[in-house]
Amino acid sequence: MIVDALGFDGQHRVAYGDEQIAFTLRRQTTRVVSRVAIHVEPDGRVEVDAPPATPLADVLAAVRKRSRWISQHVAAAKARMAHVLPREYVSGESIHYLGKRYRLKVVVEPASAAEAKLRGAFVVASVPCHDVDQIRACIDAWYRERAREVFATRLKVVSEPLRWVRQPPAFRLQFMTRQWGSCSPSGRLTLNPWLVAAPREGIDYVLLHELCHLKHHNHSRSFYATLTRHFPDWERVKERLDDQAERFLRR
Repeated sequence: MIVDALGFDGQHRVAYGDEQIAFTLRRQTTRVVSRVAIHVEPDGRVEVDAPPATPLADVLAAVRKRSRWISQHVAAAKARMAHVLPREYVSGESIHYLGKRYRLKVVVEPASAAEAKLRGAFVVASVPCHDVDQIRACIDAWYRERAREVFATRLKVVSEPLRWVRQPPAFRLQFMTRQWGSCSPSGRLTLNPWLVAAPREGIDYVLLHELCHLKHHNHSRSFYATLTRHFPDWERVKERLDDQAERFLRR
């Protein structure tokens, strides 16, 4: 027997055996959603999009129908995150950029301004004093600078064959711990600078995903058909990107 319980602020859950599957229900009136769509985020959160008029009972039924799939993906996400430790921002730590691993090298130079540069196999962070917050800010600024350049270049390439994109859209950068990017109903792109840590194909997938939202403001069958037409291998790339999320998104 399955018992459903209603939470607050869009939070709901269903029982799957002895397990409780918690999810956030999103009803976005400014974005067309043609069906109930279930997403398991890289950190294990479950989000469900549904048309505004869909009865809650139908949403719960859809979640129950896919409860085994959800449970498996949530378990996999939690297993990936279990061994992840926060960064200490010390020499020797791994820094990822365009799918390759580099080593952080912290250099204290009292007379210099804080900055980071890629030098061979190292990302060298030069700081006036050995302060963790200052080193973190230095690395964040480096990621932001690299991301702005890489995303601008790849947006031109990815958007070029898309007939509904007249010119590469402007974008803003925002560090996020739960998603790679987003597209507002008005067509504004927000991209996570940490995405620049991923291989180029992962970056291209995220950019194309958001560009497809300029045509389909939803996750409908038409949206995924468009995504597949322009990136047939997107599911493999997304799975690989999600598998790497705990390394790229940790602070």
